[in-house]
Amino acid sequence: MTRPRSRPRSTITPALSRRLRSLALLVLDFDGVMTDNRVLVTDDGREAAFCNRSDGMGLAALRHAGVPMLILSTEKVPIVVHRAHKLKLECMHGSDDKWASLKELLDARGIDPDRVAYVGNDVNDLDCMEHVGFPISVADGYPEVLRVAKYITRRPGGFGAVREVCDAILKARGARP
Repeated sequence: MTRPRSRPRSTITPALSRRLRSLALLVLDFDGVMTDNRVLVTDDGREAAFCNRSDGMGLAALRHAGVPMLILSTEKVPIVVHRAHKLKLECMHGSDDKWASLKELLDARGIDPDRVAYVGNDVNDLDCMEHVGFPISVADGYPEVLRVAKYITRRPGGFGAVREVCDAILKARGARP
């Protein structure tokens, strides 16, 4: 006897769409979500990474729709702050305990974690993903992250995964991506 195939988690079900409509905050990891998880280190120690411009367009559309967003990164490097500033996103970086940092922010703003979406890719994202209502992994997330995600993007981090999430939120809210 064969088991029926479960619905792929890269499909937005009506239940997930309802969650997306009621989001109070979208939280994005940086490395591996907004980038392809590679870093270029120059001989003078500066770092550079590739980001996807379509992600920026999606984030601008979400900002225009009034969706609060935040970059939350373990890394304390200027590139995270520069990208956040360019995209007009709030940024918390250099966090050794991402869940503690996020929980403090949620408590201060009176945001229910169940109304938060968190997009991650690696094991340092697990605590946040396990505590929010809508954990999302990029397609190339680590196996532990893929297991806890309620939604897995079709695209890998740094290659339009953030845009995919933005478009899904906009669609759930009846707005045009």
